[in-house]
Amino acid sequence: MTLPGPGPTDPYGPELAAAVEIAERAGRLIRERAERIEEIDYKGPRDVVTDVDRRSEALILGELRRRYPEDAVLAEESGGAGSGSRTWVVDPLDGTINFANGIPIYCVSIALVASGVPVAGVVHDPVRAETFSATANGRARLNGRPIACSGKRRLDDFVISLTLDADRLVATGVTLAASVRVYRRLGSSALALAWVACGRFDGFVQSHNLSTWDVAAAGLIAERAGALVERFDGGPYLDLARGMATFGVIAAPRAHLAELRRLAG
Repeated sequence: MTLPGPGPTDPYGPELAAAVEIAERAGRLIRERAERIEEIDYKGPRDVVTDVDRRSEALILGELRRRYPEDAVLAEESGGAGSGSRTWVVDPLDGTINFANGIPIYCVSIALVASGVPVAGVVHDPVRAETFSATANGRARLNGRPIACSGKRRLDDFVISLTLDADRLVATGVTLAASVRVYRRLGSSALALAWVACGRFDGFVQSHNLSTWDVAAAGLIAERAGALVERFDGGPYLDLARGMATFGVIAAPRAHLAELRRLAG
């Protein structure tokens, strides 16, 4: 798929085009191997990784290092390497549990962070052949077409992506659920956050267990679509200094973010 570029004056247009190309190549690999998973390993009690995650990451990192050898990389399966003012943040297969169980909801996420700020991001859904993209200077796009976050006026009409930790689920979950039309949980945080950008979800609330590679690209795309995206504690959603530490994120149109935060506790 060839997407229209972000514009001739966008300084990160070439990097975005490269990220789109690489993400879609990784997506084809994932689709081709969806019925041929050779290995599933357990990274933790509730987290798995497959050989396809590793193959996808090898493809992405190989291309990034070939094209941008001076840039650093931070990837889910191999961690960080390199140093400098630019870092590529990669999730080669977000939604691995879905993928391993034959649930067709997963994606590839690639972002470029310059001087600590996300400047280009791509989330590619290989099942639906959808590529979400944005630069810090351009509009969010889906398959090349401009997109925007929800314009709904009433919170009780919202469909949100919701994931709460056990304590908040007990303390605030019922009230929050009663305050919106309905909530869903995709099993791919990057894709759910990208869906905020195009209005499929009116908001995104996840209190815990997110990593930098989950939000680097999708957070930028949601922002450039008009949403506010913040860490659950109110800080910036992207902070490379946090390293491998996990965190929560809230994203919503400006008029509703504070109320969602209050309801989520």
